[in-house]
Amino acid sequence: MIRSLILLAFVPLLASCSVSQDQEVALGRQNAEEINAQLPIVTDPAISGYIQNLGGSIAKTTSRADLDWHFYVVNTRQVNAFALPGGYVYVNRGLIESTKQLDELTGTLGHEIGHVIQRHTVKQMQNTEKANAGLAVVCTLTSICQNGLAQAAVQVGGTALFAKHSRLDELQADSEGVVNVTRAGYDPQGIPDLFQVLLKERQYQPTVVEGWFASHPLEETRIVRAKELISQMKLDGSRPLIVDNPQFQAFKTRVSELPAPPPTRRLPSGQP
Repeated sequence: MIRSLILLAFVPLLASCSVSQDQEVALGRQNAEEINAQLPIVTDPAISGYIQNLGGSIAKTTSRADLDWHFYVVNTRQVNAFALPGGYVYVNRGLIESTKQLDELTGTLGHEIGHVIQRHTVKQMQNTEKANAGLAVVCTLTSICQNGLAQAAVQVGGTALFAKHSRLDELQADSEGVVNVTRAGYDPQGIPDLFQVLLKERQYQPTVVEGWFASHPLEETRIVRAKELISQMKLDGSRPLIVDNPQFQAFKTRVSELPAPPPTRRLPSGQP
């Protein structure tokens, strides 16, 4: 269920003209606590430790290295990733299993980190006066709202607005992602490579990747744009960028050996 805490955390900020970093961090922390209580977060120390270290290695080289970054793996086959304000990043098991090599996962993390750096969720909230904007964000990003009431709330709460803004945000996050992973020493080619994998999966397993395409509008133009950004990067040829390594393959194997994801949890009828 999505309890009132999520809405209470968002509503006071909607009326303000600006959100400070302290408010942003408090908002992210409150909602991360709520989401972590609802989603099947992986607690295996080897998996949680790996994703935290990997994400941290990218985040620490960004302009918001001062944030207390947190990275999680969610045990669901749905291919998706999302970020909350203040430095909370989630990657679904399904996305990890869809990757072939390390740079595709680091590209995803760099992209989501980019959303946090640019404060996209906070900006979207500031651009809407809908009282249920928080519910719309959480339902859209996590796909944990399943009943008719929650789906109606998403539609009323501004899904169209978020989609309109997210197309611009995604391009900006792509750009941030290329810079973020390159600075951290990873090959940015993983970003367009993963996009191509997801587009292909949409042809054969549309239900598995529908959450990604709902919250991350992806057209072929984004692949072209990402490649253009990479070609414009002035790379240091003396320092080879990391494409893959045995540690990632061991991590991916361990993820694939996790217990089967739990059944989708549905909101009780009438629950906000």
